[in-house]
Amino acid sequence: MNRRTLLSAAAAIALALPVSAQDDPLKVGFVYVGPIGDGGWTYTHNEGRLAVEEHFGDRVETVYQESVPEGADSERVMSQMALSGADLIFTTSFGYMDPTLNVAERFPDVKFEHATGYKRADNVSTYSARFYEGRAVLGHIAGRMTESDVVGYIASYPIPEVIRGINSAFIHARKANPDVQFRVVWAYTWFDPAKEADAAQALIEQGADVILQHTDSTAPLAAAESAGGVIGFGQASDMAEYKPTPRVSSIIDNWGPYYIDRVQAVLDGTWESTDTWHGIGEEMVVIGEITDAVPEEVRAEALALRDEIASGAYHAFTGPLNRQDGTAWLAEGEVADDGTLLGMDFYVEGLTGDIPN
Repeated sequence: MNRRTLLSAAAAIALALPVSAQDDPLKVGFVYVGPIGDGGWTYTHNEGRLAVEEHFGDRVETVYQESVPEGADSERVMSQMALSGADLIFTTSFGYMDPTLNVAERFPDVKFEHATGYKRADNVSTYSARFYEGRAVLGHIAGRMTESDVVGYIASYPIPEVIRGINSAFIHARKANPDVQFRVVWAYTWFDPAKEADAAQALIEQGADVILQHTDSTAPLAAAESAGGVIGFGQASDMAEYKPTPRVSSIIDNWGPYYIDRVQAVLDGTWESTDTWHGIGEEMVVIGEITDAVPEEVRAEALALRDEIASGAYHAFTGPLNRQDGTAWLAEGEVADDGTLLGMDFYVEGLTGDIPN
């Protein structure tokens, strides 16, 4: 066998081996919609990246780009990562969905993981968490602790993930307190502390003494603290600097185990395109510490609800439930199917106001 044949054979063997069998570290990219210091969504994704580095050491090299707008800019960033040798790229916001598919088509040898989306390809997986499970628990606390019977909710964008969260929080707040009303403000941003603070202040002026949020900064908690007598919750991360009050608990996104598992699959050569949607039971959604500002009875109720959801004994969307217009949705004991939840574009009965187009 001549030298050229030997080199060709060696190259073929190298290509056939899993990444872990080659000398170069696996290069893993992360595209973030906000800054890593946002204290919420992007912060927890970056914590997942750091967990990957700690777990794999020099077998893996990670790179990231923060504050990447959803749209053409994200496509450019993903392309640059792929061209720079990234083997696996995590794109961590809903609005990256089509850009991820576009770049993946141009780089079929690169593997992509898109957070909160629903479009897949041979080299594109999707993953998300059942945040609505955590919002059920926080909704219960909100319903039990409001004295004004007005709960404010700062929503980001009118997409199914956010609408699910509003519905879940409201259902469980209303179960805990039949008189509770929700006021929803659409901020049209994932991360903008000034807008979030303004939204929180507007809700407080409308009588809300509890603030829930599906935006990423700590600004709503700062507004609650300044107002006095208003409580809130950590979003995506613990936001522990505001406890024991106004932050009385939190919904924490725990991405590290998933990221480690998917990186390991690439290293092993076993990665396949999958769709993952985990919740409290799999500990992708975690309820943060419930502080002493919450009465012990309410704390016990919230933890019992968390445990029922985790075990599968209870589903956050269990009938009887009607749509906002009063038409039947779920009969007594009927559980919502994932397809409906994933495409949710309606409010449940009792919520006021319209969902923006």
